[in-house]
Amino acid sequence: MRCALNILLVAVAALSLTGCFTGVESTKKITEKDVQRAIRHFDDGSRESSIHVAADSLSSWREGKEFWCVDNQARLIFKPSVDYDLDTLALEGKKLSYAGYGTHKTLDNNEVVDIYLNCGSYRLMYNTGKTFKEVNRRSFSIPFLVDDDIIQNVVNQLVDKTVYVKTAIWYDIEGGHPAGNRRFIPVVITAVKPGNKVYPLKVEFRATDNGDEAFVWMKVPGSDGVGRDFDSLFSMTDVRKQYPDISPATWANIVNGKVAEGMTKEECRLAMGSPVNVRQLPDQSGLREYWYYDGGRYLFFVDGVLKEFR
Repeated sequence: MRCALNILLVAVAALSLTGCFTGVESTKKITEKDVQRAIRHFDDGSRESSIHVAADSLSSWREGKEFWCVDNQARLIFKPSVDYDLDTLALEGKKLSYAGYGTHKTLDNNEVVDIYLNCGSYRLMYNTGKTFKEVNRRSFSIPFLVDDDIIQNVVNQLVDKTVYVKTAIWYDIEGGHPAGNRRFIPVVITAVKPGNKVYPLKVEFRATDNGDEAFVWMKVPGSDGVGRDFDSLFSMTDVRKQYPDISPATWANIVNGKVAEGMTKEECRLAMGSPVNVRQLPDQSGLREYWYYDGGRYLFFVDGVLKEFR
């Protein structure tokens, strides 16, 4: 149970916070029934994803298949040519189209795949260094490029849908700067665009209550790695309904990343995310526990109830 609860709390809480704290208020404790119900909703990621993308294998790529370049470092993966200068080749933000593949023998007599891509009048060649069998896996991707078919697939599944954002780390659409905001509120997804070299998808949305617009970086559904998938960033259902015994005032604190005396550990973790360090000090009066966060912030609990914070 302890392991499942930890998994739940990590899944529903952001790892950092830009909000502030409020004063004292009373709140009910979350019951065991609430926790079990929430665990069924926010589990360890082994559940089936809320959205699905079926990547194509190389053998099924058609000529003209398009890819977005999301970083100028992409020029470093292509073979030099007299037709262009790799040092000044500007590819970021451009579409490249697939033009077939070939193979060549390496010094150790392995046959590896070369992929050809057109960018305007240029023909670019990417030496994968992999055999056809390795490249033909559905998980294969070209560095710094995002498959436009995947973007359109996610667009068709998400755009114009109302979902509930689970992260408080939003990014400003105009400048792309981090902008702390609320979590667990309804938003409408307005666009899905090419992302960056780390997270291939940029998901834009609008808060339904005040019209605030922002975006988050997201990885491709079904890809390897932990976090930043759709289900860690959004929920298809109202997260609030998973915690019916949390008072409206306490839930308002959670939404805004704030804590108050009397909140439980579960409520504080929903509001602030997981601590970077925990120290427990049992004594005759009960279990005292400190949660430490970056920036000198801490929470102090006695028997699971918040007594002091900074």
